[in-house]
Amino acid sequence: MIYICAAVYLLIMNLVSFCMMYADKQRAIRHKWRISEKTLFLSAIFGGSLGGILGMRIFRHKTRHWYFVWGLPFILAVQILILLVLWYAAEYGTELLATV
Repeated sequence: MIYICAAVYLLIMNLVSFCMMYADKQRAIRHKWRISEKTLFLSAIFGGSLGGILGMRIFRHKTRHWYFVWGLPFILAVQILILLVLWYAAEYGTELLATV
């Protein structure tokens, strides 16, 4: 059950990040109020990094900013590493403790 909840959460966060990139691009084109870069990064940190990367690439938005070009993939890599460590600990954690 926890895996389903986590998957749904990540799906929603990635959709939100993707849509935020689209909305910010449209606002930039129309010279309207923009979504702050801090908000875009926070949506990536809270699980929407893949959606942010896809939105950045598909809509060609924020691709001139090195901190987005390098920052979003870095956030994704850290999130994948954390998930792998958590998964490994959940699968083999008790066995590792027994060998110590």
